Amino acid sequence: MSISASKVKELRELTGAGMMDCKNALVETNGDIEKAIDLLREKGLSKAAKKAGRIAAEGLVDAYIHNGRIGVLIEVNSETDFVAKNDEFKQFVRDMAMQVAAASPKYVAKEDVSEEELDKERQILKQQALNEGKPEHIAEKIVEGRIEKYYEQVCLLEQPFIKDPDMKVKDLLNEKIAKIGENIKIRRFVRFEVGEGIEKKEENFAEEVAKQMGM
Repeated sequence: MSISASKVKELRELTGAGMMDCKNALVETNGDIEKAIDLLREKGLSKAAKKAGRIAAEGLVDAYIHNGRIGVLIEVNSETDFVAKNDEFKQFVRDMAMQVAAASPKYVAKEDVSEEELDKERQILKQQALNEGKPEHIAEKIVEGRIEKYYEQVCLLEQPFIKDPDMKVKDLLNEKIAKIGENIKIRRFVRFEVGEGIEKKEENFAEEVAKQMGM
């Protein structure tokens, strides 16, 4: 398969891996950037992967308030206080706070979703597939595909980045790790919305946030 130089360059910028390693990974994954990133990480060729094991105990807590209606507190860690003061790091933290406000994830990563919740979701998705008239063995396969969509809804790292929907948040994170040169970890967040849990007129504040960002 022919791989364009621009795609190799893009993968190199995302991972910090060598040009030939990037090209080989893209050939092996038929040009799929996301799969190529995973392959490089598995092989330990991605600088982001090498940094991911290092302790990140510094960083920032940032707050984002949207029109007094949605509030987010988020903690993003870096290895050093020096990086925590870096403008690009600060912008990344702010972008993540706005991402949480707009996309309303429940968890940071897939690993944070409990088996109990996943089992419950699988049962619901299977019943939906059966209600659509799918045979049981087909329904099982459909469930696994839809679980990935579920992760995109509830896990911050799996969501499309609101400023660039072609990129997932986890890819943006890896890009920042490679560029800044330190491990960066989104540790936790909390999101508040006025009247949440109280029956009221339906208003889409998350959509407001996205519109304000020019999405």
